Amino acid sequence: MELLKKIGLSDLESRCYLTLHEQSKLSGYEVAKRVSVSRTNVYAALRSLIDKGACRMIEGDPVRYDAVPIQQLVGHLRLEFEQAADSLVHQLRTPPRTAPSFYNWEGGDALEQAARRMTANARASVIVEIGSEDLPRLEDALVYAENKGLRVILMSFGEVNTRLKHVLVHRRFDEPASEQPRKFTMLFDHRYALLGSFGGPMKPSALETDHPAVVETLTNAYHHNVLMLRIEADFGPQLAAKYGDNYKKLEAGS
Repeated sequence: MELLKKIGLSDLESRCYLTLHEQSKLSGYEVAKRVSVSRTNVYAALRSLIDKGACRMIEGDPVRYDAVPIQQLVGHLRLEFEQAADSLVHQLRTPPRTAPSFYNWEGGDALEQAARRMTANARASVIVEIGSEDLPRLEDALVYAENKGLRVILMSFGEVNTRLKHVLVHRRFDEPASEQPRKFTMLFDHRYALLGSFGGPMKPSALETDHPAVVETLTNAYHHNVLMLRIEADFGPQLAAKYGDNYKKLEAGS
């Protein structure tokens, strides 16, 4: 029912739709009995469902109602949304910016929403560096982007089980301390960036920007990380033999 609300149905409309979806050709009285709501409110909800294209009316005595199949309803709503979105984009074109922008986000929900929005609007590529424990927050949006044909590259801190196709893993020598924030970075089309952290004593926060210096820094860091991960994959035994199993000597600078 929550998903029906997300496509624009009210709580009562969702309940009426599901009732008609389970059994078609019910009268308003029968629908009201099943949802345990007054007939006046149910008839209003049914009229609204008809207006939204989610319900069909069958003339007779009494009048009966039938749910539009969910595939048809979603197709109809998608078309209406896309037409309205195209009109908005055409009518409200973003004026050119004279300088790069910085936007701050606070709170886990706000971070996830910003990441999903930027992922949904990427046109060619998304590069993500994130802890394995935080990937579930963003995985659905990333998989959706990958299924649309975008190149999605995941660099995970720690081993991860994921549906994404292009995955590189940063080896973890120690488990992250619970009191330390877990950083993440995202690069979209090599034009926009989102970087921040989850967990730790601070409220989750992130910075969204299109500043060229930040974008270039992240791009260079990703290229460096890919190179180092490839070297580790190809020459892991030699590195372990020279610097120790966990490369502690290298970390210490000796």
